[in-house]
Amino acid sequence: MPEGMTVVKVGGGMLAEPGLLPRVGRALARLATERTVVIIPGGGPFADQVRQFDQRHGLPPTSAHWMAILAMDQFAWVLAAEVPGSRIVEDRAGILQAHREGMIPVLAPSRWLRATDELPHRWEVTSDSLAAYLATLLGADELILVKPVSGGTELVDDWFLRVAPADLRVQIVGAGEFSAGG
Repeated sequence: MPEGMTVVKVGGGMLAEPGLLPRVGRALARLATERTVVIIPGGGPFADQVRQFDQRHGLPPTSAHWMAILAMDQFAWVLAAEVPGSRIVEDRAGILQAHREGMIPVLAPSRWLRATDELPHRWEVTSDSLAAYLATLLGADELILVKPVSGGTELVDDWFLRVAPADLRVQIVGAGEFSAGG
């Protein structure tokens, strides 16, 4: 992978604020002019639907896990529509190809995660942990978590600290702050 890679995990919680996602999309495109970027989606409202279904109907943990990861794929398509110069990719080879072609890769992670499947299948392993895991597999130097609010690691799940290596620079940035000027 290129040196100096930054993985940006975009949380779906920002969809609650109308007009924010296009600004975040433009900010991501600007960031990609300065750094080698890979965008990883959260599950957003798509994962919330899976969580609600699970609460009502009691899915087996593995079913809920993969349905929530497929929700990340759905949000990837939303992000790709909002980030100028981006395209959907499914694996490391797709990321490399997108970078070679001057495109910004938006990872729809289900296929890659199915192939590696090392993390527990439970709700406590959120898209933040999955982003840290994928950033590690990519050899990224930095992980930026774009969330509805900024803050420290108290905003991530317990698994995040188990998965993120100590040498991975992590920033947790509020979507409004991230998109300023977008």
